[in-house]
Amino acid sequence: MTSSEISPGQRVRAVRFSEDELTVDLEDGRKIIVPLAWYPRLLHASPLQRERWQISAAGYGIHWPEVDEDLSTEGLLRGAPAPRKSAPVAG
Repeated sequence: MTSSEISPGQRVRAVRFSEDELTVDLEDGRKIIVPLAWYPRLLHASPLQRERWQISAAGYGIHWPEVDEDLSTEGLLRGAPAPRKSAPVAG
């Protein structure tokens, strides 16, 4: 297996937020903790909008329909912030 392959343990188990961090728990027991500032749409979303996430991409992604944000476990594990063009959705 190469480092770019996804393993079944990298599936999302849970998602939670603190005031300034996003934490994603994976099926294999790892936790990914990243600055919320990396994801402006989530940073500017309400706490209720952040709580309304869905597992996507066969368990390897997270989708927030109300703020149109999608993150993958692969990107989170690489430490990849949102592209600079990612901006809050007005509304």
